[in-house]
Amino acid sequence: MINDTKAAVILRGVIILAIFLSILTSLINLPAFNWLITVTLPALLLAVPVIFAPEIRRGLESIGRAGYVFSFTKKPSNIGMQNTIHDIVAAASRLSTKNHGALIILQRIDNLKEYILTGVQMNAHITPELLLQVFYPNTPLHDGAVIIVENELVAAACVMPLSASGILNSTPDRQMGLRHRAALGISEATDAIAVVVSEETGAMSVAHAGRMIRRLDPERLENILTAFYRPERLSANESNWFRKFFTYGKKPGVVK
Repeated sequence: MINDTKAAVILRGVIILAIFLSILTSLINLPAFNWLITVTLPALLLAVPVIFAPEIRRGLESIGRAGYVFSFTKKPSNIGMQNTIHDIVAAASRLSTKNHGALIILQRIDNLKEYILTGVQMNAHITPELLLQVFYPNTPLHDGAVIIVENELVAAACVMPLSASGILNSTPDRQMGLRHRAALGISEATDAIAVVVSEETGAMSVAHAGRMIRRLDPERLENILTAFYRPERLSANESNWFRKFFTYGKKPGVVK
């Protein structure tokens, strides 16, 4: 759960410090120091939830997401999604050829209302031309992400959470910027699908569950998005919720 995050470094430092203090107090008789450690230890334990708050929240979110099979949340409909996916792929392909950056978020089970409220409400029918206009450079809505719910572009210029993992820093090429971090961030916090078009290279990518597949061509991008909305995939996800819970916290990654 904390792999590739700042919490892993903090935890390593705490363990090293604890070992050092244990060795020090066992070799040298320091009654005052031992008393100080005994008194301050409860306060240090209370600080743990504060220090590791993002990781604890991420763990609780994964538990809640794993149990959505028991809830009455409306499941995403795949009716008409094929046309929406086709329009998204067409727009992403044209944006890629022009090196216009884009971030498109597709809502699935988890509600994205808190992120929708950070942007400009649109509630518009999706067309490639609309997406091209939204992400045209220097227009009022080109910064941020668009959020798509079922077959509707609900909001644009939405603010996404940045990824807490350091996986992008460990990739050989460092040209991935805030859009890719935001795509990984929303995929870590929710089950949404993020489509990214790089402004620097024009490369198209897809992020889901803390993982990213990069350098996609239009055909492969459409196949990946279509696979997420197949009825058999939705039912399989519901029947395998227990397995999903135990695999959700695995190490995120970037697949090239």
